[in-house]
Amino acid sequence: MRIIRDENMNTDSHVGILEVKYPDLAEWDTAAFEQMRDRELEVIRKEGEQYDRETWFRQDPYFRYFRKFKKTYPIMMQVESFLLKGRPFPEERYVNAVAFLTELKTRVLAGTHDADRVEGDIVFYTETEKVPFPSIHGSEGHSYPGDVTGRDDGGVIISMIAGADSRTCLQDDSSHVLYLIFGSPGMTIEAIDEYLDQLEEYVKVLAPAAETERHFV
Repeated sequence: MRIIRDENMNTDSHVGILEVKYPDLAEWDTAAFEQMRDRELEVIRKEGEQYDRETWFRQDPYFRYFRKFKKTYPIMMQVESFLLKGRPFPEERYVNAVAFLTELKTRVLAGTHDADRVEGDIVFYTETEKVPFPSIHGSEGHSYPGDVTGRDDGGVIISMIAGADSRTCLQDDSSHVLYLIFGSPGMTIEAIDEYLDQLEEYVKVLAPAAETERHFV
């Protein structure tokens, strides 16, 4: 599997990918991850005591990017659900928790895919039309013209605006994972690399023996 940047992709858009091969479950340190997770969530709650949407999000380039498509930035909704509505941190899958915790901590947009369910290479490009694909949300979604989009040989698997597909999304048995960090318009590869540092730190707490590799487009 190669990860390719199409020549038509907007020059101010970049995506960073952390490819992770998790070891057998017996080698995971879930207790250490849970302790670290709880410490991080406490810090986030403390910071959120002074939460103000105007300060935290309205001037954020992600917020403005989603508003161009008449959409609400989903990370803002996740943060507000956690801080203001007391929604619990999701416990379903540790590999998903890594990405969710990164989003809460950094407020950047992350995605997850099962690399073993990807068909062929992944190509990132700037979409020119509405292309339907099966959404992770259980309905048919579509890509958006002008949006950063990823496809494999089977079709669209990720849209920055519409989210992930249902074919390559994480499953209970996923161990070969692609974590994506979408850069907001103008965000440099160096900045994205720093966010991947945070994500990889969480991965290594969960599974110290995990194999990791980074890709940038």
